[in-house]
Order: sequence, then structure tokens, then C-alpha cells
Amino acid sequence: MKSKFEVLVIGLALMLSLIGCKNNIKERDSFSIVFMTDIHLQPEDNAVEGFTKALDTVNKLNPDFIITGGDLIMDALGQSYNRADSLYNLYQQVIKKSSKPVYNTMGNHEIYGIYKKSNADPANPEYGEMMFEKRLGKSYYAFEHKGWKFMVMNSIEDTKRGKYIGQIDSTQIAWIKNELKTTNLKTPIVIITHIPFITAYTQKYGGSTLPNDSTLVVYNAKEVIDIFNGYNLKLVLQGHLHIVEDIYIDGIHFITGGAVSGGWWEGPYKGVEEGFLHITFGENDFRWSYVDYGWQVQKP
Repeated sequence: MKSKFEVLVIGLALMLSLIGCKNNIKERDSFSIVFMTDIHLQPEDNAVEGFTKALDTVNKLNPDFIITGGDLIMDALGQSYNRADSLYNLYQQVIKKSSKPVYNTMGNHEIYGIYKKSNADPANPEYGEMMFEKRLGKSYYAFEHKGWKFMVMNSIEDTKRGKYIGQIDSTQIAWIKNELKTTNLKTPIVIITHIPFITAYTQKYGGSTLPNDSTLVVYNAKEVIDIFNGYNLKLVLQGHLHIVEDIYIDGIHFITGGAVSGGWWEGPYKGVEEGFLHITFGENDFRWSYVDYGWQVQKP
């Protein structure tokens, strides 16, 4: 008959063995991605050189894929068609330097011509959001990878009054509900949005009691997040603000991913260097870091 001490030792050994197996499963199934947001690519300010350097760094990290977070080009909102066209072409050319698949998210600066100064014709088949969709694909979609579900959303709404707001429209809300019908309740989910769902930006930099404007956050974000009640929503990746923040609430991380362009290729923004997120996923968890890829403003 074994002593209580021997039973305890055997029990601890079994526990450690099980923990080791679990870690091995996590290691076997683990993968990493890169989240690159607010690239603001343009031919000026050595932005092509900077973005190329960022992609070179990503290629060395060897993630499974890249997800961009919007604002891929400097601007199409208030530009002529030729300028907007040239910026999209430039982005499509430079992004080919990635050795891994790239999943794109639409930002506000990808919307063509809704500012009056662009003199854009609303009858143009690439007016508004259609320029993104014709060049880079659907503005919202979902895919699965190694047990995780990624849902890329279009958080930009054209108000038809010469400006945009952050909104997930009714068509997407219906799409989200349909996607979740075929999603296992235990499947870990990642949402990607350009305009944040939740941020402390205004409170940090403006004042602790100031509200967020609807161009700064998705104004119906609570409605969207509530749809995921009962599901395993783990992470919301956000762009737009050029800062890094991680807000953790109700089991969900809302991480704003800095900016590849920093302060629009003019140096760091609010002390945040040019960079991107590197995220490693396990079975039901993840860890992340912000990668400063070493860009320095090129002074004339």
C-alpha cells in the first residue's frame, strides 16, 4: 500500500505530465500573424522605402500571414481620380514584397472622392468604397486558420454629406449573425476593424470626461459586440489612431496597433515609433508585441 506521500508525488507527476502535453499541443498548433495598420503609402517622404523596410522585417519574422488594418494609402478621400488611382497602384505593387498572404482591411483614406475638393463624379464606378473593392476585394469577410476565426469588418460609413463616420452598417450586422450561426461557441474569434470599437484615446489626450467623436470610434460598437455574447470573442484589432493601447474588458482585448507610418512618415506619433503588431496564437490564447522596425525620418 502506497503512503500518502507517494500518492501525492504520483499525483503531482501526473499533473505535470498533463500540463506538458497541453503545452505541446499548444506549441504544435501555434501560429503567428502580423497586424500592419495605417501605412499611408505615397511616393513622397520616402514612404515606399519605409514600407519596404517594414515588409522586410515582417518577412524575417515569418508569420503565417499579414492582416492590414486600413489606411493603406495616404489618401483618396479628397484627391483627383489620377492621384487616388496611382496610390492604389503603388500599394498593390509594394505589397507584393511580402512573402506571405495579405488580408486587407478598408480604412477611411481608401474611400475615393467623397470630399468635395476631389471634384469626383459620384457616377464613377470606383466612387466611394468601390475603389477599394474593385482593387483589393470585399470590404468585409471571414476566414479560419488553425482553429481561430478572423472577421474583417468595414467600419467606414459614407454619410453622403461629404464626410465619414465609424459604423458597422445593417448589412454587415446581418452578415455577422449569419456567420455566427455556423461558428462553434468555443471557437476563438478575432475581429479586425480600422476605426476602433473601444479606445481611451480622447480620455488620455483630451480630458478624462470628454466623449469620443463618431469619426474616432464606431458609434454602434456596443450593438456589434453584444452580438458576440455567448461566443468566444478574444481579440479586436484596431487602427486609425496611430497609438498602441490594450484595453481588456469582459475577457476581450481591444488592441490598437500603432502605425507603420508613425506620424504620417514625419516621425513618431505621440512618442509611438513606426511599427506593427506581432501576435502569436495558441489553442485559446495569444501574446503580442509591438515591433519597431527601425525606421528613421529621412531628412533632406
